[in-house]
Amino acid sequence: MYITFFFLLLSGILYFQSPLSKIGKITISGNRNISSEQIMSLSKLEVGTSFWKVDTDGVAENINKHPEIKEVTIEKRLPNQVLINVSEFKRVGYISEQNTFYPMLENGEIIEKPQMNGSKAIPVDAPILVGWDDKFFKLLSKELNKVQPSISKLISEIHHTPTEYDPLQMTLYMVDGYEVKATVRSFAKNISAYPTIISELDPSLRGYIELDVVPTFKPYEYESTNEEEEMITDEGEG
Repeated sequence: MYITFFFLLLSGILYFQSPLSKIGKITISGNRNISSEQIMSLSKLEVGTSFWKVDTDGVAENINKHPEIKEVTIEKRLPNQVLINVSEFKRVGYISEQNTFYPMLENGEIIEKPQMNGSKAIPVDAPILVGWDDKFFKLLSKELNKVQPSISKLISEIHHTPTEYDPLQMTLYMVDGYEVKATVRSFAKNISAYPTIISELDPSLRGYIELDVVPTFKPYEYESTNEEEEMITDEGEG
């Protein structure tokens, strides 16, 4: 028994003096828009420091200070590996100002100093938002977050085009050339019909789609004709 205890004690001393008691590897996963270097810096962990002194709750709290981080899990895996897995808030749109694109997150927050994919390069992972007031960000981001990715990637720009009757009216410019007029309310539900609508349209026609209770396609020629008729009527009355 004494000999066994002696060897266990000796093994413990040798272990804590060996490199195995130090952090040998730090693995970061789950990040898309935030660089691994940024996460490493926030974690305040370093390879070569004590593996047993790693405070997983403290490390997670440090990383969670980044506004784009939604959740963090830290795992210590023997003999000396630390695993960091992050979940980011989804980017649902980009605010364009002075040729710079600032991400809007699913919670309505705007990232003023994005780490990645938020510079002067035109974003392709979410639509560009034009003319929007920050008081609409929460509602708009909530609806955009519910849009199917297969449809979201078809939206190039979303302009705020309020009317007298609907301050939440917007105009969407799609990558396939169509224009869509809709309201923020129930937008995610209404836009889900978009692929079906365009599949039934004549590709040679150009116009815009009104998303309402019953989606309607209106050719630009139809709109121009109506305007001309209104002008002729006004002149006749004059």
